[in-house]
Amino acid sequence: MRVCVVGASGKLGQYMVQHALDRGYEVVGVCRPESVGKLDAFKGRITAIPGATDDRGVIKRAVAGCDGVLVVLVPRGVHGYASGTAQAVLDHAGPGARLVFSCGWQITRDGQDVYSLRLKMLVKIGGGLARLARVADLDDQVEACRRVFASDTRWTVVRGSDLEEGESQGLPVWSRHVGDPILKSNITRRVDFALFMVQALENDELVHEAPAIVGCQTPSALAHAAGE
Repeated sequence: MRVCVVGASGKLGQYMVQHALDRGYEVVGVCRPESVGKLDAFKGRITAIPGATDDRGVIKRAVAGCDGVLVVLVPRGVHGYASGTAQAVLDHAGPGARLVFSCGWQITRDGQDVYSLRLKMLVKIGGGLARLARVADLDDQVEACRRVFASDTRWTVVRGSDLEEGESQGLPVWSRHVGDPILKSNITRRVDFALFMVQALENDELVHEAPAIVGCQTPSALAHAAGE
């Protein structure tokens, strides 16, 4: 399988690159030119394409011939970076390619998610301050996912909880809606978020799903498993 990782130089992206290589995939990584050095650990094992991830020409070249595309939707700046990235991938990925996008729990597909007051305040206040400072635009990530949900591609949108570093605990568990008790712990190892993304490439049950994930060894996940 040939896989493109859009946003390969970030922490999540690097984990996805490693998981993909571990599975024997051929990997193409897209990242900003100033971040190419962060991929030195993979030198000789992947094809690195420098450029902005919302650059349609860069994405067109990167996804050519790819069976799957893993996309980190980063709401950087206030100029439509996330939505531009998503649209470029949707427009240029090959017919039938598996597209797996990452975002946060704040994204909702059907309006049936139930959010804590803490999360709602974090999105409202933190997101507002970030936009005011012109460093990030959470609304643009919402728009990016809206475009994905409306497309007829073979997409999955993986919605991550809070993240932490640490050794892998295994494949996260998921639910269709935030508010499910299984997600209560609200923490996932970043390496396992990446694992879920890569595993989704070959999991057809996740096509047209927006799974909200949590670590499989968290108290809420373990409590759910014990109750089954």
